[in-house]
Amino acid sequence: MSLNRTDVTAAMETALNKVLDRPVTGLSGQTRLFDDLHLDSTTMLEMLMELEDSLGLEVDPEELEADDFETVDTFTDFALAQLETRNAA
Repeated sequence: MSLNRTDVTAAMETALNKVLDRPVTGLSGQTRLFDDLHLDSTTMLEMLMELEDSLGLEVDPEELEADDFETVDTFTDFALAQLETRNAA
């Protein structure tokens, strides 16, 4: 299954709606996850778990870098790279 940026962003919105228990719509690439959406480390991990279920994303916590979670774009890049690596294996 090949996913694109739109797929990942849509999955993020769905996951964030559930994790934050409030509507999250209209994410843009520049939306900052911590500053704009007020995520913290706990809600970020919950979002990752949701994305593991919905996208088949597998994330090793050791590989997580703060830069990957700065904006929707940086996280999407990270997620697509993880999915590509897994699909290539």
